[in-house]
Amino acid sequence: MNGQSLNITQDNLERLKELFPDIFSEGAIDLEKFKATFTDDINFNNERYVLNWAGKADAFKVLQIPTTATLKPMPEESINFDTTENIFIEGENLEVLKVLQKSYYGKIKVIEIDPPYNTGSDSFIYPDSFKENKTDYEKRVGDKDEEGYLMKEGMFRKNSKDSGHYHSNWLSMMYPRLFLAKNLMRDDGVIFVHIDDNEVHNLRLLMNEIFGEENFVGCFIWRKKEGGGQTDEFFVTEHEYVLVFRKTSKFIWLDEMQDDDESKYFLSDVKGKYKIMKLAKWGSAARRQDRPTMHFPITAPDNTEVLPKAPDGSEGRWRVGKKRMGLLVSANLIQWESVNNEWLPYEKIYFDPNKAKRIKERSILYNIANTGDGTNALIDLFGVKDVFDNPKPVELPQKFIEHIVDDNEIVLDFFGGSGTLAEAVFNQNKIDGNNRRFLIVQLPEVTKENSVARDKGYNTIAEISKERVRKVIAKIEKERKETPELFENGNLALGFKVFKLSPSNFKMWRGNEITEDNLVTQLDVFTNPVKEESKTDNILYELMLKAGYSLTDKVVIRQALGASKFYSVKEGELIIALEEINQTIIDTIIAAQPQKVITLDNLFTGNDQLKTNTALQMKDAGIDFKTI
Repeated sequence: MNGQSLNITQDNLERLKELFPDIFSEGAIDLEKFKATFTDDINFNNERYVLNWAGKADAFKVLQIPTTATLKPMPEESINFDTTENIFIEGENLEVLKVLQKSYYGKIKVIEIDPPYNTGSDSFIYPDSFKENKTDYEKRVGDKDEEGYLMKEGMFRKNSKDSGHYHSNWLSMMYPRLFLAKNLMRDDGVIFVHIDDNEVHNLRLLMNEIFGEENFVGCFIWRKKEGGGQTDEFFVTEHEYVLVFRKTSKFIWLDEMQDDDESKYFLSDVKGKYKIMKLAKWGSAARRQDRPTMHFPITAPDNTEVLPKAPDGSEGRWRVGKKRMGLLVSANLIQWESVNNEWLPYEKIYFDPNKAKRIKERSILYNIANTGDGTNALIDLFGVKDVFDNPKPVELPQKFIEHIVDDNEIVLDFFGGSGTLAEAVFNQNKIDGNNRRFLIVQLPEVTKENSVARDKGYNTIAEISKERVRKVIAKIEKERKETPELFENGNLALGFKVFKLSPSNFKMWRGNEITEDNLVTQLDVFTNPVKEESKTDNILYELMLKAGYSLTDKVVIRQALGASKFYSVKEGELIIALEEINQTIIDTIIAAQPQKVITLDNLFTGNDQLKTNTALQMKDAGIDFKTI
């Protein structure tokens, strides 16, 4: 308290910093970053303490380009599509993160990613020259081969160490993805990012900028392998890193709690079982001169004064200060022992069945598991070796989510790889009976020709990931039948919904397809907005996403008497009509009292009066009514 009124400017700055830590540099607003974030005026000129690289402005531009893409449901590739709350999305992760912004903003508890390490042999996506127009850019990043798979030379390129923008390319790839990922995190959320020595220095600076340096939680060092390393130039590199950042100070790291061991309390009195601990300390770590206030006399049972000292008579200090010592004396929590005519005081510590020992996490992860364990897990599932290179062991992400992710909370991995996170979530749910949910995104990157994966029929990494999830589910189902006693913690929910990134089902949201040559044809956008080949379910999920509803919100088919069906989403909160509209359907919808109604404009073709009346009736009922 300083006697002054509230500093309005400082208070506003603190609130702004909590929402947008990325626009602050060394405690002050960085005006260039502010303009880059909220305007089209993107320029970084002034020399100051800031992470900068060739192409940073382009990375901002990529971040700001909105997407009209959608996610197409694939029930035939899923398991328990209608009931599961686990999601697998096949598609380019930057576009997917943009698609998810409305529906999953502020909903993700943990993000756990294993991005490309930029070793010089990685292929990944990064912004190209922005001299090209949007149509050319979208064509380039959407290049597919004759079978519909993304081509490496189009979207997916190798970042060679010979490139003059070697680090810049990697930073340009990571920046917009981490920025969008942060939006999806809850205020109490946290992100774990795996990395090695190639980019750990840049990643730390990049995450300081996006999340705020004050939100750095820590850095784990993981021992990834034992032995080997013949290809290492100087010495065997056994470790990798996991950088951990929280979104805000609301994040809480829950330490492991271990029950106290009653057998260690071998003494007893009328108060119960207890153990004793010496009150005197000595040696180089407990010298009197280091803590002089903890060297004082206390009174022994024979009224003599006792000072803390070592067995050889050298001076030491007490383990507690004067105030704490007085409390122990008044509570009769000191036990005196006479040894060689010397009084030694001990603190009495009673057993408490409700007390647990707090075990702090260690930053060096020696014995979690290694890449060999990850490889063996895939061999166990697929029956062959080398179906996927260097998979992470399941135990690593499982350790991170065990004490952080609670029941019904979501874990996101937008560099899905082999699908390790899905198995980790299922395994931990099996142990404690919770219903954690995963959301995995994986690019349909083509597998190498003549590889084991291609030989087994897996044409993309996404296909390997999905098959792993299916195999894990089958494995757990088998275990549940053979050993039901292992599943007594709860009814483990198994399944996953598959979606694929896809262009919009609506012509007016696919403006890049309109050219001089097809302009006349495209004029029917105003009378028939839906692509001819679009399926009803695809349209349904696109409208749900763009209205801000999640991919797992419950959808119920409803029907008015003698009329076509319509869809009730999230317990009737949203209603979508795609096949027919008439007064009977309108009356039924209004009676259901939804918050929002969406229907296709062409369902009113030839009946403007019905459309006008519907809008008025919805308004009178307090319903947000929209036509597409």
